[in-house]
Amino acid sequence: MKIGIGVFPGSNCDRDAMYAFKCHGAEGIDYIHYGVETLSEYDMIILPGGFSFGDYLRTGAIAVHSELFSALPSFIAGGGLVLGVCNGFQMLVESGLLPGFLLRNREHRFISKQIHLRVEDTDTPFTYKYSKGDVLRMPIAHTTGNYQPAGTSEKDIRVIFRYCDEDGNATGEANPNGSHDNIAAVSDPKGRVLGMMPHFERVCDPILGESGIPLIKGILEGGGNGNS
Repeated sequence: MKIGIGVFPGSNCDRDAMYAFKCHGAEGIDYIHYGVETLSEYDMIILPGGFSFGDYLRTGAIAVHSELFSALPSFIAGGGLVLGVCNGFQMLVESGLLPGFLLRNREHRFISKQIHLRVEDTDTPFTYKYSKGDVLRMPIAHTTGNYQPAGTSEKDIRVIFRYCDEDGNATGEANPNGSHDNIAAVSDPKGRVLGMMPHFERVCDPILGESGIPLIKGILEGGGNGNS
């Protein structure tokens, strides 16, 4: 598994992603500059959290015009995996690679806290090591994480994680940002492009938390071979 972590001006979770994967044995993993024009040597691209290009105009609005993004459609068509976290998720919906859009949080404030997630779909290369209904604890840190379908039929949205309480109930009180139907992560129809607001890479060891470990190990142990 050859993994590239995209680096944009303003990225600040690229090193977190590198740490998380190296902690679990990743060897073929590099940082890649947003100006790269081909991704053919990689099996998966990670779009990290942060504030790409200062989030000017809108979150992710400038990053999606980079050379790296121009190379993503053919990379995905060739079977490549893409994982966008927080700002990376914002880029994916801004580019149209994932459906819907992200609004400012319901309270119009930056939120940085631990939340609970319920696993909704395990038939993807990212989530097959979880069990459907598992309740995970992960941190969020965003101002623009309020996911809305944008006219897309709900049956056409593949929901991967939902915000929930510690007992797995997807209630309004458990929804930190106003996201439609408590949606915290979605994928493309084939399950090979995943966008998520919570930071799995910050819960990858016994000290910080372990909820992100199955996702990381799943990718490294065969995610790229196709489990969807």
